[in-house]
Amino acid sequence: MSKAESTETTGDGVIQSVSGPVVSARDLDARMNDVVYVGDEGLMGEVIEIEGNVTTIQVYEETSGVGPGEPVENTGEPLSVDLGPGMLDAIYDGVQRPLDVLEGKMGSPYLDRGVDAPGIDLEKEWEFEPTVEVGDEVGRGDVVGIVEETVTIDHKVMVPPDALEEGETTEIASIESGSFDVTETVAELDNGESVSMHQEWPVREPRPSANKKTPRTPLVSGQRILDGLFPIAKGGTAAIPGPFGSGKTVTQHQLAKYADADIIVYVGCGERGNEMTEVIEDFPELEDPANGNPLMARTSLIANTSNMPVAARESCIYTGITIAEYYRDMGYDVALMADSTSRWAEAMREISSRLEEMPGEEGYPAYLAARLAQFYERAGYFENVNGTEGSVSAIGAVSPPGGDFSEPVTQNTLRIVKTFWALDADLAERRHFPSINWNESYSLYKNQLDPWFQENVEEDWPEKRQWAVDVLDEETELQEIVQLVGKDALPDDQQLTLEIARYLREAYLQQNAFHPVDTYCPPEKTYLMLTTIETFNDEAFDALEAGVPVEEIIDIESVPRINRIGVQEDYEEYVEELKADITEELRSLY
Repeated sequence: MSKAESTETTGDGVIQSVSGPVVSARDLDARMNDVVYVGDEGLMGEVIEIEGNVTTIQVYEETSGVGPGEPVENTGEPLSVDLGPGMLDAIYDGVQRPLDVLEGKMGSPYLDRGVDAPGIDLEKEWEFEPTVEVGDEVGRGDVVGIVEETVTIDHKVMVPPDALEEGETTEIASIESGSFDVTETVAELDNGESVSMHQEWPVREPRPSANKKTPRTPLVSGQRILDGLFPIAKGGTAAIPGPFGSGKTVTQHQLAKYADADIIVYVGCGERGNEMTEVIEDFPELEDPANGNPLMARTSLIANTSNMPVAARESCIYTGITIAEYYRDMGYDVALMADSTSRWAEAMREISSRLEEMPGEEGYPAYLAARLAQFYERAGYFENVNGTEGSVSAIGAVSPPGGDFSEPVTQNTLRIVKTFWALDADLAERRHFPSINWNESYSLYKNQLDPWFQENVEEDWPEKRQWAVDVLDEETELQEIVQLVGKDALPDDQQLTLEIARYLREAYLQQNAFHPVDTYCPPEKTYLMLTTIETFNDEAFDALEAGVPVEEIIDIESVPRINRIGVQEDYEEYVEELKADITEELRSLY
């Protein structure tokens, strides 16, 4: 809720002390999580602790110059976000202040303290088209009309969840079509409640749902190593831990660009400003592979960079997940990218230390695991209260110092998420991207997603994946021997296995994010690439058994063309021709 919307304040107090982003106030009549405005400049803050007459507040702006004796105004409302048309193709800070609007107010990209604006434009008019009629029965969350929010997404105007009790229904008393701003009433209910396009919702409270279901549809990303070996479900959770420079941000950018979600919410949580700049510059120019529209038309960005106040970093994750849940209620599949949850945890650590709380491991608060679980538990595949189904997939980057996966944020995240994409600094140094370590990564969704791949791609998808995993596992064991005695000391069949594994690594697992074709690989192409390498494997071992030397097998002319499958647009014809050439050339050797 913005200061512009706050019409009255209650139970005002005065500042007692200031310690960085943490302010103590006395005589403030407030509840936990109430939004307050601190000091003469009215800096936005949130109540995080109440002890007797002293209230502790985390302030979402720089507090230098704020001193004891200045007023603190209480709004009496929790930290909430404005929900309605206009959130897509928008860029917010950590507490949902639109950055373009703030820049317009200031006349400068450098924002002063105390400046504020609603999360959506309250005056812009939208063309509302009813989907119900007078006399129709509706319950909470039911859709009453549609607004074209962007060229890609229809915004569904819903009965607010708090307008009716659970299971209660009422009739539409009146409804109109036409142009309205988001605050105007578009429908009235028999129980006296009115429906507008605008809703507010507390960020720390999950939006209600009817049922949480087991996800059985993959979130297809177009990245071979993810879709082929370690898939995530729509409504699933994933972590991408890795050291600096290993490719966390590029991997998340690829997911945000090409994942087959309806809506993308990208939260830049404490990352460098140039990384968010890249998103802001690239997304309007990139086309959505599904429909050719600009990617920004389905994207909401929350930019809380490392030079912004640390307390706002703590709230930006909740802001993002609340926006994601709102679109989920419309029946959309939403993917939330959080880059990175380590910076979020560091913000909690700083606030906790200012509160002089008992620290846990490495100075993080003792409730770190609980907060991470609260965030990831809001992801899932849901049956909504209005009967539709939607999902929120949460994908969080983790930035462990020095790539140490034993640190608290990584370990606590691993206990919660079901997909783990471990980035490897050694692979990154060898220019193997995406630098996801196939020996350390895993997905617990594989078994429940296999039926989808069998029905929509090929029946033997699980067998082909397992074959690739077995070959890569065997290569890892053989490499330890090679380090001791050299490759030439291995038997011929093991030398051939190493060659097969090399093609799996270089042709299949590597993918060029900056190549116009290879940047996105549909599951069908992923499957055909794997079957091509398996064809080489089967024919090569047949030739070896027939007595052909291993050197002749690996030197055939057609096999290196496997590395070029990824960049082929007409890949089906190319693969069929390549399989035939490999088979013919190897069989001609015996």
